[in-house]
Amino acid sequence: MRPSSLNSVVRRFWDLVAEGLASGEAGVRVGVGESTGRLWWADAGGVRPKFVAPGPRCRPRLCLEEREEIAIAVARGESIRSIARRLDRAASTIMREIGNNGPRDHGHSRARYRRKHRFGSSQSGRDAVVEYRAVLAQRRSEFRARRPKAGKLAGNDRLRGEVQNRLREGHSPQQIAHRLRLDFPDDAEMRVSHETIYRSLYVQGRGSLRRELHTCLRTGRALRRPHRRGGERRGRIPDMINISQRPPEVDDRAVPGHWEGDLILGAGQKSAIGTLVERTTRFVMLLHLPHDHGALAVQEAMVAKMAVLPWILRKTLTWDQGSEMANHAQIAAATDLDIYFCDPHSPWQRGSNENTNGLLRQYFPKGHDLSVFPADYLDFIAARLNNRPRETLGWKTPAEALDELLTQSAPAA
Repeated sequence: MRPSSLNSVVRRFWDLVAEGLASGEAGVRVGVGESTGRLWWADAGGVRPKFVAPGPRCRPRLCLEEREEIAIAVARGESIRSIARRLDRAASTIMREIGNNGPRDHGHSRARYRRKHRFGSSQSGRDAVVEYRAVLAQRRSEFRARRPKAGKLAGNDRLRGEVQNRLREGHSPQQIAHRLRLDFPDDAEMRVSHETIYRSLYVQGRGSLRRELHTCLRTGRALRRPHRRGGERRGRIPDMINISQRPPEVDDRAVPGHWEGDLILGAGQKSAIGTLVERTTRFVMLLHLPHDHGALAVQEAMVAKMAVLPWILRKTLTWDQGSEMANHAQIAAATDLDIYFCDPHSPWQRGSNENTNGLLRQYFPKGHDLSVFPADYLDFIAARLNNRPRETLGWKTPAEALDELLTQSAPAA
């Protein structure tokens, strides 16, 4: 099946799903089968992907004959736009070719050629002449086009050493990429994207960082894994109120007091820690569940934790449809919280909590017994997260953001 044909089939599949058909039935209708339809639905997490129309195909690179035409035109002092029109190329392509494959000091050749074209031949000999040789330019272009290329980290010892040191300090690739720009603002060679760091750790043939450094990542994984939904553990909660009925002010994140919650599970789903995140400030609280994480244990832990908060910070709580919230009515009555439940398989409806749970896995890895961690250690980890700068808060910490909001909300004396 050709790519264009497959795209039309996928589009038709999602159109049928939008009309109300089950994923398996939609797969049968478009001719790919029930199992493939369910797989497409699972891979996309039940969310229709954004289709991007294919753009025009790129023109091939300049050939030797075109470079010879450019060399003759440059020697005559012809303008960039005139050369581009004659070769049916973009003016930027010609300018980039002269700059990249022209003289060795090509960093100045574009500006020099602009000055020559703008001011004529009255410029000094140094500025008025740009040497461009077609054969030499062809060789340089072919050299740069060679594959495979050495990765950026592999060819820069100083940058590689800096990235490795920061990984050992527990910084994430994204934090490293942003901090390098701040720490070396005038050095373009000391910049690298977070994706390049991940590829250097994970992708065979592009590894330029020490392989054991993957253990410094929060996930600790030696291989990248696709995002897939785990096993089902959710059930419908009696008398629950759906998130669609939640007040619009919660989405604005303008006022504090709206929380998101969930459990992070230990080995064999036999132990758990409750997580609560305030939506506006990303302030975190952890629920100690040393013996079990059933409905009664979660109720008692949440009521005790929420009791220490002022009333202004107790407005709503959004949870998923886990059986641990079967006593939501008792929790709401004791804490004065309005409790809402997300749609099934919709983790983005608790985005702040999902992100925080990912951060917590640095301290509570999957496959471990979480019941061994005492309550004071949970408070210590929550404090660490609450005092970590967050990009979404303008690099303030959640503790600072919460204190600022409480100060603004306090009645004047």
